[in-house]
Amino acid sequence: MPYPTPSGYTCLSRLRMGLAVCGLLWVAGCQSAVPTPVTTPTAAASSTQSKTNGGEAEASLQQQINTTIGQAPCTTDAQCRTIGVGANACGGPAAWRAWSTQNNPKSEALQSLVDQQAALQRQRQAQSGMVSTCRYLPDPGAVCQAQRCVLKTNADAAS
Repeated sequence: MPYPTPSGYTCLSRLRMGLAVCGLLWVAGCQSAVPTPVTTPTAAASSTQSKTNGGEAEASLQQQINTTIGQAPCTTDAQCRTIGVGANACGGPAAWRAWSTQNNPKSEALQSLVDQQAALQRQRQAQSGMVSTCRYLPDPGAVCQAQRCVLKTNADAAS
């Protein structure tokens, strides 16, 4: 037995009521359920200061790494090495740099600078909740080209 169809007025009234309920639910769903944290001026200032100091420290370390690597002069491929710099949010280096044993026979100083920079970046990423694509960057290796150590390219690997 089919249900009786409501009259035009009743149908329109129910439709309006349904739209009103949907509208109220939609507006209620847009309200924030998470309270906004209250920060005192002191806490905000110290947070900004630590971010600034961290950024300055990272920049200073980057400059020291650049100075230590220098032009990476070489005469043979055997003098060229790579080092992972920076830190991805999910692990591993953010990039690779080529360096030379010709002007840096010992890698300990360079490795120490790189480790300090990576630690600062990991700390900043953890504090900010940064995420990453978790893309793995394999070590490309380094070669001597035009008397400078450079990262290998796909063309270098083929030859």
